[in-house]
Amino acid sequence: MLEVIKEKCKGCGLCVKACPFGAIEIVNKLAVVKESCTGCGACLDSCKFHALYLREVEKQPKVDVSEYQGVWVFIEHEGPQIAHVSLELLGKGRELADKLSTYLSAMLLGDEISPLVEQLFRFGPDRVHCIEDPILKHYRTGPYVTAASLLVRKYRPELVLAGATTTGRDFASALATELETGLTADCTELDIDPERGLLVQTRPAFGGNIMATILCPHRRPQMATVRPKVMQMPKPVDTKGGEVIRETFDLNEDQILTKIINFIPSTETVNLADAQIIVSGGRGLGAAANFRLIEDLAHVLGAAVGASRAAVDAGWISYPHQVGQTGRTVRPRVYFACGISGAIQHQAGMKTSEVIVAINKDPDAPIFDIATYGIVGDLFEIVPLLTQQFKRRLRK
Repeated sequence: MLEVIKEKCKGCGLCVKACPFGAIEIVNKLAVVKESCTGCGACLDSCKFHALYLREVEKQPKVDVSEYQGVWVFIEHEGPQIAHVSLELLGKGRELADKLSTYLSAMLLGDEISPLVEQLFRFGPDRVHCIEDPILKHYRTGPYVTAASLLVRKYRPELVLAGATTTGRDFASALATELETGLTADCTELDIDPERGLLVQTRPAFGGNIMATILCPHRRPQMATVRPKVMQMPKPVDTKGGEVIRETFDLNEDQILTKIINFIPSTETVNLADAQIIVSGGRGLGAAANFRLIEDLAHVLGAAVGASRAAVDAGWISYPHQVGQTGRTVRPRVYFACGISGAIQHQAGMKTSEVIVAINKDPDAPIFDIATYGIVGDLFEIVPLLTQQFKRRLRK
């Protein structure tokens, strides 16, 4: 932790300018360290009076990482329906497990889950670790984390992956806290360091302006969440199955703080995740009324309407339409980016689209770096022309 030697501090403010996190301020001519300080040490050399130093914090003992093996994927499901992101992660998990020369396991929690086991084996796991109990019928943080931590502590996997969904984010963060390990959220890429055998986790950072590579060398399991549609869906195969490992746990309803009162179905009508064609608009549209151009083209193509974060932040369209790291991750057959510059955080949500058509008046816009087809020009001229041509070709 960063400490200030009050007797030496002159309140000059050089450390304030040097801190990349804005974690130092001058109060009554004295440097004060905020809670947001990460202890990075970037400010130390800026102080001419040697008034700053890093106090050593007692470190946790290192885990014997050699005791951990196996890649696990948390299986999210609602009744008989397995979440697509869990199957996508089984595909990525298979790749990671093969690189580590270890096994792949699905972690399945719930009630009446036996029919799901056969489905899971079609997507590549060698094992299914499961706990079946009526108390796990619907997801709740407490019982699910209790059950999962029991399995992880007993079998010691080196990697645990989960979908970056509402449920997956809640589950993974609580489990990582319970196990005192690290968690990298919303990863866009996962790989294995060939020299150290560590999980290489890549995700946008600093508002989506850079891509950060994160490692967890000293704690286990290494944990990461990945958003739906980021990874490729594996093809199901005919299989004879695999090893099913069943465990039980002792927990009753009186020990659980949360109670399920009722389920209220979502009223959200925007379905970007399953759309085959998406037409998205960005800052280049200039106003909410101009989204009519996007909607007209989308209507002709039978497409969904998407948007960049800038368009949503401007209030031109509602959040459910947002594509990107802070919105939806999509993988359509065709993605139209109209008036979208293509910041890293937007690319993170759509770069795996099969075909990307970019329309922008700036020839140097980053979106053209990943576009299959690029049109440099005024979207107010180009989009209506495309709409007319598609109407004629599709006879609409």
